[in-house]
Amino acid sequence: MLRAALMAPVVAWACTAPSPEYDVLIRGGTVYDGSGDAPRAADVAIAGDTIAGIGDFAPASARTTIDAAGLAVSPGFINMLSWGTESLIVDGRSLSDIRQGVTLEVFGEGNSMGPLNPEMKADMLARQGDVRFEIPWTSLGEYLDHLVERGVATNVASYVGATTVRVHEIGHEDRPPTPEELGRMQDLVREAMREGAVGVGSSLIYAPAFYADTDELIALASAAGEFGGGYISHLRSEGNRLIESVDELISIAREAGVRAEIYHLKAAGSENWAKLDEVIERVERAQEEGLEVTADMYTYTAGSTGLDAAMPPWIHEGGHAAMIERLRDPETRARIAAEMRTPTDEWENLLLAAGSPDRVILVGFRQDSLKYLTGRTLADVAESRATGIEETAMDLVVQDDSRVGTVYFMMSEDNVRRQIAIPWVSFGSDAGSLAPEEPFVRSSTHPRAYGNFARLLGRYVRDEGIIPLEEAVRKLTSLPAANLRLEGRGRLAPGYFADVVIFDPATIADHATFEAPHQLATGVRDVFVNGVQVLAEEEPTGATPGRVVRGPGWEGRSR
Repeated sequence: MLRAALMAPVVAWACTAPSPEYDVLIRGGTVYDGSGDAPRAADVAIAGDTIAGIGDFAPASARTTIDAAGLAVSPGFINMLSWGTESLIVDGRSLSDIRQGVTLEVFGEGNSMGPLNPEMKADMLARQGDVRFEIPWTSLGEYLDHLVERGVATNVASYVGATTVRVHEIGHEDRPPTPEELGRMQDLVREAMREGAVGVGSSLIYAPAFYADTDELIALASAAGEFGGGYISHLRSEGNRLIESVDELISIAREAGVRAEIYHLKAAGSENWAKLDEVIERVERAQEEGLEVTADMYTYTAGSTGLDAAMPPWIHEGGHAAMIERLRDPETRARIAAEMRTPTDEWENLLLAAGSPDRVILVGFRQDSLKYLTGRTLADVAESRATGIEETAMDLVVQDDSRVGTVYFMMSEDNVRRQIAIPWVSFGSDAGSLAPEEPFVRSSTHPRAYGNFARLLGRYVRDEGIIPLEEAVRKLTSLPAANLRLEGRGRLAPGYFADVVIFDPATIADHATFEAPHQLATGVRDVFVNGVQVLAEEEPTGATPGRVVRGPGWEGRSR
């Protein structure tokens, strides 16, 4: 009886002790809240999937406490141009990106993973390489839901591709759509916007996107604009007709009444490097007019696309099989080779923009029999085969039955530095989100897949001091979130989703190189997505809390 009496007060106290108010408390870090304002020492409290508060909190107020002393705490970074559309299906960890602090992947540069028709599905299955997957979805919204249902560490969002809706209705033909076809293309855009697309995206140097005229793009952008969506574009030219192509984008923004963004801003080809001044002037003049025009970029002087980007767009009419047939025909090959050697403003020749086949590196083959060429220059392969440069390029595309992944060195380092400092420029990797393991290591890649964001914060911010860290964080977070019209993303503030990065500004660094690209960045210690930790002490936790982040036209959004 005495023992029971003595224990009674203890039991009563235990029953009335308050439970922790927060799930996670990140203590003692330097908070960069995404606004661009000066950082401050503060704790960040997370409750569920939400930032509950920023200030000074007692350790006992949270179930889990994380010591961030000496480290930066920021919103998760937004990858404005991700090609993780396929890689995330087979590996949802998004490792190369979460190791750099990315918590949102944005897809849709011209091509999107829906809407698909049966022919498009069959072609997508037939064209798969190292990464193989089933296609149980049809619409873009179904694809995004499929990705999340399989499990993905990062959040995902997408533009609907202008190329995709064009192919859906008229295939790979070089002609304008009929009024009826254009109406159906607009309806496909509208449906994608209702499913949560953030706008419509184009990639105008590539066929069949190349075949679209400005009026067609205005019509598609207008359809997206009905739902608050924007227009984003790989310009029709990033080289000889760069200024005219910027003017086209601004015209589309003006006529469609939508905001617009330039994908991976660059001036390609040494003879075009000086055009950056005029590009900046044109964009800022449009902004003064009241138009919302912005850009994104990657932090390298080389781009990466297909070897077929050195060939005239007309070879693609009718699709991939028709292109291969043309590349096999001796008479047609002679015409193609002549056009590849001839400077022109009519189409974007990336081989000439690079200036030399020594500045063209082959990084991606479908056929195992050709993978031994990975990492070699086009000049080296041509010499070893004793064939001309143009003939070698055509042979490789035919033999691999693919575009052949290629890196082209075309840009100025001075321009890269200058673009980083432009207030209206955000960042995108223009790459998949990979891991240094199977199946991704079967091919090489551009180092931007592993280093784009870490390179910004390490080399250009810390080492070269081009912009302050708080401005870099703004350009990685609240700037793209505002451009995408995302609610509750891009800031560390009460009520915002708890996408949080803890990194060391003194050590963050990229390690991927063009010779050895499959190397993870270092310096990002912890990452939370929707309040769940996906990276702990630089190691993935295996959690997949990523969600579909939907645009302003989503039919499920409360109004």
